[in-house]
Amino acid sequence: MLKEASTTKHRKVAVAAFLASTFEWYDYFIFGTAAALVLGDVFFPVASPVAGVLAAFATFAVGFVVRPIGAAIAGHMGDRYGRKPTLVLALIAMGAATTGIGLTPSYAAIGIAAPVILVLLRLLQGIAVGAQWGGAMLLATEYAPPGKRGLYGSFVQVGVVVGVVLANMSFAVLQKSDAFAAWTWRIPFLVGPLVLLLAWFIHARIAETPEFRGAERSPVREVLKHHRGKVLLAGGSFAVHLATFYILITGSLDYTTRELGMDRGSVLVVAMIVAGAQIVTIPLAARLSDKVGRFRVYTIGVVGLLVWAFPMFLLIDTAAIPALIVAQLVGATFLSCIYGPQAALFAELFAPQVRYTGASLAYQIASVLGGGLAPFLMVLLLESTGTSMAVSGYIAVLALIALACVARLRVAER
Repeated sequence: MLKEASTTKHRKVAVAAFLASTFEWYDYFIFGTAAALVLGDVFFPVASPVAGVLAAFATFAVGFVVRPIGAAIAGHMGDRYGRKPTLVLALIAMGAATTGIGLTPSYAAIGIAAPVILVLLRLLQGIAVGAQWGGAMLLATEYAPPGKRGLYGSFVQVGVVVGVVLANMSFAVLQKSDAFAAWTWRIPFLVGPLVLLLAWFIHARIAETPEFRGAERSPVREVLKHHRGKVLLAGGSFAVHLATFYILITGSLDYTTRELGMDRGSVLVVAMIVAGAQIVTIPLAARLSDKVGRFRVYTIGVVGLLVWAFPMFLLIDTAAIPALIVAQLVGATFLSCIYGPQAALFAELFAPQVRYTGASLAYQIASVLGGGLAPFLMVLLLESTGTSMAVSGYIAVLALIALACVARLRVAER
C-alpha cells in the first residue's frame, strides 16, 4: 500500500511538471511562430518584408536575453524558499504576459506604443520561462524513483515539444482564416486563465521536493563563486541544441515559406510531425541515459548534429515536403539525444542546495548564446551569403564548441 501511494505521488508530480512545461513553453513558442508569420506586418510595418521579419525576430530574441535574469532570480528563490512557490510565480507571470500580447493593439491602432508594449511583454515572457524550467525540472527529477531520474526529467523536456505541437497546430488551423492578419492570430495567446489554473493546482496539491534544503544564504553568489566554470561549460554544451531547435521550428518556417515558396500550412504540418516524433524519442534517449550514462547519449546527439548540419539544409533547399520531413526528422532525433538526458545531467552537475540556480543559469546562458539569436542570425546569414550552407556552418561551429565543453565536463565529473 505504501509503495502504491509513493508511485501515485511520483506520477502526480511528473504530470504536474509535464503540464507546467507544456503550458509555459506553448506560451513562449507561439510568439516565435507568430513572429515568422504575422508579427512583422502587425507591429513593424516597413517597406521591406525582410526588415519586418528581422524586427519581429529581434523582438523574439529579446525574450532570450533576459532569461538568465529570470534564472538568477528564480534560482535564488528556488534554492532558498522552495522549488514549488518559485514555479508557481513563473507560471503566473507567463500567463499574464502571454494574454497581454494577445490583447496588445497593432501599430496601425496606437502607433509606436504597440511595438514597445510587445517588447516589454516579451521581456516578461523571457524572465518567466527563465524561471520556470529549473522549477519544473527539479520537481520531476528530485521526486524521481531510484534509477529513473533521466526518464522523469524527460517528462519536462517532452512538455516543451508538446508545447511546440500545440503552438504550430493552433496556427496551422488559424492561418487559413481570411481574418488571420487582422485578429485571429491573437487567439492562441489568450490562454492565461488555463495557466493560472495549473499554478493553483501545483500550489494546492503538490508538496515541496524531498531534496530541497534551502541551506544557502546566497545561492547565486555561491554558484558564481565556486561553480562558474561548470555553469559556462554546461551552457556551452547545450547552445548547439537550442540553436538548431529554433532554426528548425522558427527560422526554417520563415525560410521555407518566404524564400523557397513552400505552402505555409504544409510546413506547419511537417513541424508537428517532427515534434510528435520527439515525444517518443526524447523519453527513449533519457531512459537510455539511465542505463548507459548521460554523457554518452548526449555526445551522440552533438556528433550527430555536427555531421547532419550540411545534408539537412541540402534537403530543405529542394523545397520538397518529403525531403523537408527527412531533414527535420533526422535532425530532431539527434536533438532528442541531447535533450532527453539534459535535465537529469544538469541536475546532477550541482549539489541540491544550489541546483536550481546552477542548472537554470547553465540552461539560460545557452539560450542566449544559441537560442534567441538563431532565427535572427539565420536570416542575416541567408541574406548576406545567399546560401543555406552558412547556416549549416553556424550549427557545425556550435557543435564543435559543445564537444569541447562535454569533454571538459566529463573530466571534471570523474
